[in-house]
Amino acid sequence: MTDTTRETAKTPEDLARLFVERANAKDADGLAALYAPDAVLAYPPGSTTVGHEAIRAVCERLVAYAAEPFAIEEPLPTVHYGDLALTSTKPADGTGGRVQVAHRQPDGTWLRVIDRPEAAPARP
Repeated sequence: MTDTTRETAKTPEDLARLFVERANAKDADGLAALYAPDAVLAYPPGSTTVGHEAIRAVCERLVAYAAEPFAIEEPLPTVHYGDLALTSTKPADGTGGRVQVAHRQPDGTWLRVIDRPEAAPARP
């Protein structure tokens, strides 16, 4: 599937749904396409991943080792500031919170520019 055939985010809230759909399809390229070329992903925990290629590589590992399907989580209210939007969800796995900053593109679609997912704490 090419980027031209993938659904784009028409709203900032679409990004979370598209992430889940693509993660469950094990589509690492599609996941990376949800991020701006110079986006920052705070994952793996304690790390900063910057840019499409690095984010795609993290997504490849994420989908390769995912033990269970990803679930769409309850969205919290989106906060808008011009072409920026702060989105977040209540994690189904009980971790802290997932927070993203999305940026409206010139064509009206949205991409993530900052993403801080929470991961479940490591088991002792």
